[in-house]
Amino acid sequence: MNATKARILVVDDEESIRYTFQNFLADEGYEVYTADSYASALSQLSGVRYDLIFADVKLGGRTGIDLLHKLNESNHNCPIIMVTGYPNIDTASDSVRLGAFDYLSKPVRQDTLLHTTRLALQHKALQDENERYRLNLEAIFRSVKDAIITVGKDLEVLEVNEAAELICGIGRMTVGKNLSEANLNCSGKCLDIVRKAMNTNKSFEAYRTECDQKRHDGQVVTITASPLVDRNGVFSGVVIVVRDETRLYDLERNLRERSQFHHIIGKSRQMQKIYSLIEDLADVQTTVLITGDSGTGKELVAEAIHYKGNRRSGPLVKVNCSALSDGLLESELFGHVKGAFTGADKDRIGRFQKADGGTIFLDEIGDISPRMQLRLLRIMQERELEKVGDSNPIKVDVRVITATNQDLAQKVKSGEFREDLYYRLRVVELNLPPLRERREDIPLLIDSYLQKFNKKFQKNIIAVSEDVRKVFMDYGWPGNIRELEHTLEHAFVISRKDTITIDDLPVELSDFIEQEQISDRGENVSDAQKIREALRKSGGNKSKAARILGVSVRTIYRKIEKYDILEEKV
Repeated sequence: MNATKARILVVDDEESIRYTFQNFLADEGYEVYTADSYASALSQLSGVRYDLIFADVKLGGRTGIDLLHKLNESNHNCPIIMVTGYPNIDTASDSVRLGAFDYLSKPVRQDTLLHTTRLALQHKALQDENERYRLNLEAIFRSVKDAIITVGKDLEVLEVNEAAELICGIGRMTVGKNLSEANLNCSGKCLDIVRKAMNTNKSFEAYRTECDQKRHDGQVVTITASPLVDRNGVFSGVVIVVRDETRLYDLERNLRERSQFHHIIGKSRQMQKIYSLIEDLADVQTTVLITGDSGTGKELVAEAIHYKGNRRSGPLVKVNCSALSDGLLESELFGHVKGAFTGADKDRIGRFQKADGGTIFLDEIGDISPRMQLRLLRIMQERELEKVGDSNPIKVDVRVITATNQDLAQKVKSGEFREDLYYRLRVVELNLPPLRERREDIPLLIDSYLQKFNKKFQKNIIAVSEDVRKVFMDYGWPGNIRELEHTLEHAFVISRKDTITIDDLPVELSDFIEQEQISDRGENVSDAQKIREALRKSGGNKSKAARILGVSVRTIYRKIEKYDILEEKV
């Protein structure tokens, strides 16, 4: 704090002390005022803000402690230093306990006085700065339209803004209470992602979920939970941001032009139908069979059905049926008791039991054996299961969603899949189109993956080149969305530029590009002949040969190796 701007009040009934303090402090450039009594000090303090106060403990019939009490009552943000000619431990401890900055004993040396003054004013400057930060944060909190809620390590609510009351029904009265015990009057989806953020120390988002706020029927929000970590990496809590997107959601739904639904990307006509069907199925407790080629996003659809429905607060348990042998799958799904088979050294809860009250997603359902088909049929009919090695039935309340990239109807005809199970699983079938049938969604997917991988790899790749975009639009994508994602991830690893180019693409795309270029030129010359001719024209320079052919240098090297083209034969 600038000494010429610091305002100091000296309160003492001894004129010599007032005079001495005033001279010492004024010589340092401070603006000094004096008072000879408690009443005089109160008069001086009326309407005037001081940066520091020196107060004698003995002030006639009153004391400096009385003045300290008065300052505390009026929230006077000013450090006070007590001064006395009769020091004792009780007086010193009482002063500090009541908020005095320091305690000086008479006679006060000049250097001690000035040193203590500088420390007190530095403390005041720090207090003022913190207060400015606090007021700025409060102003930001008030101005933000999204609900902001901060919680500590034990889920205690630390702070909320005004929007939290409007969106979530969480007001100032919730501060200090545990969020899990607060009367949220909603599905509690925010609690799920807060716990995930706490357990993993990572940010999580629930995109456009219905929060079932009783005061706002049909309210759709996006919830983000981010851990609060200091510069030393110490976790202190979570900040929750809830954005009310009901109006935008309704508008998009009315226009039928939603570009994203839950974590599914796409605005094509096919995807709009998928979105509507998911909404229709969300609260209907029926089985759903999701079909489509590998990589079309069947798992994302299962997640959307679960999290959009009234089971969203329950667990979503996923099982890849093709990844386990028949025996392991049985134990995984239904659990087992100790001693049921070799290696079963303790009881185990199965996935169906873990999914009680929620949803189980059985992927690759077409790969399960006839024996497992029968067991699955029984649990769906009777809503109860038996653990491996136990005959006691256990009731479960589980919604079943399955997925396959196989033709189950054909498997039924060939006797590989039970017809009764097929029709029970296929109460509603939701078929996902391959990426080649919804090419208008490819630009949206590209933009989404650019954001995802920039964050993952900490890069700043802003776009793909026009050539790459054209290739992506023309390519058949046999691996569908998963192949597109892996292609861009590969490009991110390879690229050192801010734009992804043809040279950054994997081999499969390079081969496709080359074949397209050869086809466009309408040449009948063999691949190997074209490579040899280009190398001859370039004098063996592979980079020039690549430019002649319009392919990448990497493709030239690969073709030279593939056709065993020796330089001496070129």
